[in-house]
Amino acid sequence: MQANQAIRQLIATKRLKHYEVAAALGMSEYTLCKWLRTELEPERKKIVIKAIDEAVKALEM
Repeated sequence: MQANQAIRQLIATKRLKHYEVAAALGMSEYTLCKWLRTELEPERKKIVIKAIDEAVKALEM
C-alpha cells in the first residue's frame, strides 16, 4: 500500500490534481509528490489537508 493513502484518496475524492494542492501549499507539484512518498508527520498532514480544503474553495469561486 502507498504511503499517505488517506490523503491521496481525499485528493481524488475532491477531484483535485496534485498541482492544485501544491499551489495551495505554495510549492511545486514535484515537492508535494516527494512529500507523499513517505508517511507524513501529523503536523504536516494537517497542513496538506488544509491546503486540499483551500484548493476546493478556490475552484468553487
